[in-house]
Amino acid sequence: MLGLGKKDLSLLILVAVLTMLAPFLLNPFPTDSGLAQFNAGYPDLMQRFVIFGIFAIGFNILFGLTGYLSFGHAAFLGVGSYAAVWMFKLLSMNVVPAIILSVIIAGVFALAIGYISLRRSGIYFSILTLAFAQMSFALAYSVLTPITNGETGLQIALDDPRILGVSQTEDGSIPVTHFFGIEMRATEVLRLGGWEFQFSAGYYLCALVMLVAFYLAIRIFRSPFGMMLRAVKSNQQRLYYTGLNARPYTLAAFVISGMYAGLAGGLLASMDPLAGAERMQWTASGEVVLMTILGGAGTLIGPVLGAGFIKYFENIFSKLNDNVLHGWFAFLPDGLEDFVVTIVHPFVGKGWHLTLGLMFMAVVIFLPGGLVEGGQRIARLFRRRKASDEHRAAQETPAE
Repeated sequence: MLGLGKKDLSLLILVAVLTMLAPFLLNPFPTDSGLAQFNAGYPDLMQRFVIFGIFAIGFNILFGLTGYLSFGHAAFLGVGSYAAVWMFKLLSMNVVPAIILSVIIAGVFALAIGYISLRRSGIYFSILTLAFAQMSFALAYSVLTPITNGETGLQIALDDPRILGVSQTEDGSIPVTHFFGIEMRATEVLRLGGWEFQFSAGYYLCALVMLVAFYLAIRIFRSPFGMMLRAVKSNQQRLYYTGLNARPYTLAAFVISGMYAGLAGGLLASMDPLAGAERMQWTASGEVVLMTILGGAGTLIGPVLGAGFIKYFENIFSKLNDNVLHGWFAFLPDGLEDFVVTIVHPFVGKGWHLTLGLMFMAVVIFLPGGLVEGGQRIARLFRRRKASDEHRAAQETPAE
């Protein structure tokens, strides 16, 4: 079905179910509960889960399959965002043309950068991509201000022409982004008892796009092209000895990966029509590297898990402050409560990066295959225990 094997189809269905039911799964605690602050089922965060999942899926096609580590993928994310906002300013507020232009522009930009960077491999390739990303950031921040609006960021305005749309609504406000009339910010709320579930049109559009991107990634992984990319990662020199030129394959992987990043940038701008140079900084490139390694480089679902994991920490743990901590440990004696809060304080709030760093170190040391490897180990443990129980039961059953 869909050209996929049984295992891949099951994985695609699993991802589809998880994304479609995300408003329920990410809101496990009632809104009036003290644990409600750990809920992540609100539209803005769910959109970031799937958008950065797309970003990580694309990066994994390059890094996971070929082994080429790029530190400049944020450049394509930023270019995609700028292209989408310009489409909103000049054509219409429909997100489809903006997303298409984001993918095309990012692909062309990736072709130019990849053509030069792929002349080198290893650390030299990584440094080249980092240099291009930083140059792109500098250009967007200062030199190309007529196009990017510099440090303020590119935004839509009332006086934008919008050839196929309206410059302003009847009440004089800026029109909102939409998908053929369905506003991206449109949200329906379902209240069941103490729970509140939000269903956003913008989130479900991003989720559907991510499912398509995930399906295409599966086809790439299982195709002869994907096998060639794995050969590049395994031993590129041996490929050259057999008479095969690996460079067209690596360049194609680089361009596809850049187009995924541009798609993510276009979706970010579609949900919030703003593009800034900060999306092109080296820190954003480093973040997608962390997402991929944390989830499991070279696996299909790993980058999606890594993206969700990091974005959850960034948006949930960063909001924990001393007041929340005092509420948690209020049952302790005053002196002990203050001591415990002092110990925990550096690991939450503004110090959430410390917790993430420690967890990343633990994953790299104990689970080199990322979160996917952890899940596989747990599954094997349960299978062994089940097999052991069945064997014991068979031995205890008297023969007829």
